[in-house]
Amino acid sequence: MAYPNVSNGFPNASSSRSVPFSNSGPPSEGPRRAMIGDPQFDIFEWHPAYQSCQRYFLDHAQHDGSVQAVAALVNICLPFQWSANPVMASMSIAPPGTGPTAYPAASWSRHASAHAPRPGAPAWVSLVPFIRRLVVTGFDRDGVLHGFFGDDWRKGIGPIQECERRNYLFAAKSVGWAKVKYQYDMSPHETVPFMKPLQNVQLEEIESAERTWSEWLMMEDWMVGPRAPEAMDEPGDNIAPL
Repeated sequence: MAYPNVSNGFPNASSSRSVPFSNSGPPSEGPRRAMIGDPQFDIFEWHPAYQSCQRYFLDHAQHDGSVQAVAALVNICLPFQWSANPVMASMSIAPPGTGPTAYPAASWSRHASAHAPRPGAPAWVSLVPFIRRLVVTGFDRDGVLHGFFGDDWRKGIGPIQECERRNYLFAAKSVGWAKVKYQYDMSPHETVPFMKPLQNVQLEEIESAERTWSEWLMMEDWMVGPRAPEAMDEPGDNIAPL
């Protein structure tokens, strides 16, 4: 199914209406810390920012018309649209039963069922499925991410976006189009309507992905630990071959 004139920065608005997601949020405070391979990444500093993104997404973004339009285009239900246990806000009290990604979740996957939130407990909704869908459809631009996740998006979901962009590169390198699409389809009603090549790619991102991919290939060949190339090259090592 074709989507003509979709710019992924959103279609041009009329002169009587402001352009949605034109604001990318406050400027970044220094370099973004990667979740993988960065010794400076602090999980305890990251987590409050991620929680801020969750609250913004549940309390504000999902009720915004621009966010709803993007979610409809990329075919993903927002939490308040879930048929079982919709989540209206971060402090929603859900009815008894089960629902996707509701607290306490067994995993981030929307396929898995989980217990509903306890009365009075904050609702927990994983942001990962929404980030994945924005990445594969080419909508993971700064303004869009700010519109979905608020001012703390760079620190809160930025590292996850980076991981998911790399995962998308690896998926494309590993298997063909149909299998990649299958991996990103979430349910019979939330299939990926289209996929786009990774957008706004920088050389540094490609080179970092190449290094990580090489590490994975070494893992496939069991070239880890004492058999890692850097360990084999150290003087004095006498590792007998298998």
